[in-house]
Amino acid sequence: MTDGPTRESVLTRAVSILECFDSDSPVLTVSEISRRTGLHVATASRLIEELVTHRLLERDTERRVRVNVHLWELASRALPALSLRDTALPVMQMLHRIVGHNVQLGIRDDADVLVLERLIARNAVQNVARLAGRLPLAASSAGLVLLAYGPPGVAETVLAGRLERFTPYTVTAPGQLRRIIADTRLRGYALCRGFFTEDATGIAVPLRDGRGTVIAALSIVVPNDANAHNHLPALQAAAQAISETLAQQRGR
Repeated sequence: MTDGPTRESVLTRAVSILECFDSDSPVLTVSEISRRTGLHVATASRLIEELVTHRLLERDTERRVRVNVHLWELASRALPALSLRDTALPVMQMLHRIVGHNVQLGIRDDADVLVLERLIARNAVQNVARLAGRLPLAASSAGLVLLAYGPPGVAETVLAGRLERFTPYTVTAPGQLRRIIADTRLRGYALCRGFFTEDATGIAVPLRDGRGTVIAALSIVVPNDANAHNHLPALQAAAQAISETLAQQRGR
């Protein structure tokens, strides 16, 4: 699996190639992949051809490289997160119509919030979250909910690390964040005014599975004004409906 005792495995290098692609860079040349991964062009080219053979990558008419839909197909067959997304989506669509603002579904993946789904409202406040994108745990309403209900060690690890400031209102003091996390658990929701973008308020509530374990966060992004809190009841009702459906699915 390796070319030598100190070199990365073939699998590690193949994964590094797949991780080059994102919503800002859906199509790349071999040279660009080589620069992003640090692999020699010849090595990158060889691995890309193998990934193309296995239908994990594909080439366009200009020989540029993109992710093949087969990779999504493989993930969709068994990934529990996609089943959660399918269960939540009808209720999210209803909530989207009621509040008229952006609605998001996120889970914790390591030290980030992974966005499983987002519904964008026309003329709504800017929403920087992207589908399959990531948000910081400590600076997003969904992240604070997931920290509040997650394993204690995760929160302590996040608080001990570098806390990035995105706006003048981002809380970066570990002690203050620890209190916010505790308040989130006590109240059952997180409300973050201007934490991530100054003109937006994020509000998030937990989603529970059939065992009562918090597995995700449902959130809305609304204008940062005096009316933000008024959307909380609709958000809570939507989360309750999704959690009840998850519990029914577990009982079948």
